Amino acid sequence: MQLQQSINQKPSLVYLALSFLKLGVTAFGGPAMVSYIRKMAVERNKWLNEDSFRDGVALCQTIPGATAMQVSAYVGLRTRGIPGAIVSFVSFGFPAFVLMMVLSALYVQTHNLPTIVSAFTGLKAIIVAIIANATISFARTSLKRWEDIIIVIIITGLFWYRIHPIIVISVSALLGMALYRKQSFNITKIHTTDKIYSTRFFALILPIIAVGFFVLFFIHRNLFELAALMFRIDLFAFGGGFSSLPLMFHEIVGARLWMDSSTFLNGIALGQITPGPIVITATFIGYLLQGPLGGLVATISVFSPSFIMLVGMAPYFDRLRNSAWFNKAITGILISFVGLLLTMTIRFAIDIQWDIPRVLLTSVALVALLSKKVDILWVVLTGTVISILVL
Repeated sequence: MQLQQSINQKPSLVYLALSFLKLGVTAFGGPAMVSYIRKMAVERNKWLNEDSFRDGVALCQTIPGATAMQVSAYVGLRTRGIPGAIVSFVSFGFPAFVLMMVLSALYVQTHNLPTIVSAFTGLKAIIVAIIANATISFARTSLKRWEDIIIVIIITGLFWYRIHPIIVISVSALLGMALYRKQSFNITKIHTTDKIYSTRFFALILPIIAVGFFVLFFIHRNLFELAALMFRIDLFAFGGGFSSLPLMFHEIVGARLWMDSSTFLNGIALGQITPGPIVITATFIGYLLQGPLGGLVATISVFSPSFIMLVGMAPYFDRLRNSAWFNKAITGILISFVGLLLTMTIRFAIDIQWDIPRVLLTSVALVALLSKKVDILWVVLTGTVISILVL
């Protein structure tokens, strides 16, 4: 079926699904995919104008969740309402989910083979470079005032001493409201001229979620705990998909001991060679803990809250953005993830047995990523080959 649509014509749900499915197959680079969504939705198909798309990006950056996934849902919401949001969101993430399920199954069968061990040994060093690059990138765009530095120092200390992430994020919001009390913030408004909200959606989806948790609680307690954990992680994953990793690491490796840090790093590595957001690592975690059903439950749970928040907040975003306290709290939360990522970088680095090849591999990977001239996929694939040949 050829993908083509008349200009200024609202797309059919089938065309919307095929468009985002095609984009999802090549969705490497996380937030960088937002620009490709823009080209498809604004420039090529004229579904949204430039102002509307920018408004949506602002909304998606304010609420928790993977930014590119949220933007795909926003485009569907503005073009075909809630059905369009569901179709776009699921289609964009589906290729990553399927590939991660396959890779997780292969990992379970082959992770003890010498070649695979060598590959993941080198990939762990590259993951340190990837997380360090994310930390530096967040810092470059976020740390502009002395108040920002104070928040990062405090949050790094709290996270280092394993304070629960929800408490850390709450402290971040309070620090933002306290330290930015004299700061003014630009207000970005969403022009909600279309009817994109329906109380029927929430009247249907919220009972379904409640029933789902109720059934899991009595039928399969381990799946219930996995689902509840992933649901909470997404609720507090402000700042994009990468911000979910420190929360996952704390809960799964630190607090619950469900997985060791080495295996968790391997999951991140697989998440980097799949299209879609890095939070797809949740699929790997769910699969290893509870098999294919665990992978499905973890994936649904880690993406559902942010999607529901997007649909619910879109019509009321103006009011929230007009609140000075809301902007200050959100700014504090976003700044805090520099500290969370910094702590995660250090902890992952401590877990590696460093030698000259690994130091060189990490250094070269970090330089390549910082230059922004080498795609992260090629960094991971090249590092895998070098690890197999050298380590």
